[in-house]
Amino acid sequence: MSTIIQESPQLWGDKRFHTWNYEMREAFGGKVFKVMLDAGFTCPNRDGNIATGGCTFCSARGSGDFAGSRRDDLVTQFNKIRDLQHQKWPEAKYIGYFQAYTNTYAPVEELREYYEVILKQPGVVGLSIATRPDCLPDDVIEYLAELNERTYLWVEMGLQTVHESTSELINRAHDTGCYLDAVAKLRKHNIRTCAHIIYGLPGETHEMMLDTGRAVAQMDVQGIKIHLLHLMRKTPMVKQYEAGLLQFLEKDEYVKLIVDTLEFLPPEMIVHRLTGDAPRDLLIGPMWSLKKWEVLNAFDSLLKERNTWQGKLWKGKADQG
Repeated sequence: MSTIIQESPQLWGDKRFHTWNYEMREAFGGKVFKVMLDAGFTCPNRDGNIATGGCTFCSARGSGDFAGSRRDDLVTQFNKIRDLQHQKWPEAKYIGYFQAYTNTYAPVEELREYYEVILKQPGVVGLSIATRPDCLPDDVIEYLAELNERTYLWVEMGLQTVHESTSELINRAHDTGCYLDAVAKLRKHNIRTCAHIIYGLPGETHEMMLDTGRAVAQMDVQGIKIHLLHLMRKTPMVKQYEAGLLQFLEKDEYVKLIVDTLEFLPPEMIVHRLTGDAPRDLLIGPMWSLKKWEVLNAFDSLLKERNTWQGKLWKGKADQG
């Protein structure tokens, strides 16, 4: 298939990429924010069911550093986080985001109890559930399919990289084939799926990172989250850093990686985020990431400078010729 290059930018609102905020306003007619929750799950990569130690980049809170406190019940968590974010967006609706650890790693009866209580909260329009691809047994898929029929549902899964050598180094404890199988199971029921990837993992070159982005562009996923690798205190990756296996990306390099990636993503793919956050008191590096608005503005500036946008170089799925 030949690539048709257009000269005028495709825009989503005032952005040159398909933002989550744009999609939510289109779908629900106004601001929607995620209320980040910690339901008390663990992870099979920590408890020995699949592996131990967890992914080497993962914090003690299972990537839920900004979620509610698991000392509180879910409704209390929801109300506290909602009220905090309401200070900025008083008229918003909400998506309950089960963020910390592996949020399908429990019997269906338990999952049902957690998810349903959040769906009953006033103003909730949907759920987003973060999990691993190896924690989606058939009965869980069936329940998710049921949920998908009656609410706005996303399932978010950590791919991180398509390179198996990196996967072993970060102790991901599943292969890319497992990920693709999970996507197929979810998409059989038209469940929206978001792929998480990380740029800046140990040993990966610029081209290796783009390989992961290109692979996601070819997957049947409807959203992508691109995270900058944050090295946090008390994570196993600290030892890898001290051993010289990790070098932090520079800001300009990361911004270029993001813009390069956006160019070959399909225009309909929703960009849930283009960088990540880490608690200041835990972050070892890269420290420039703490100036989040500067980073976000740098993406916009480079897109304009290059007169490019999401999907400008999209060629379609490989099997389409």
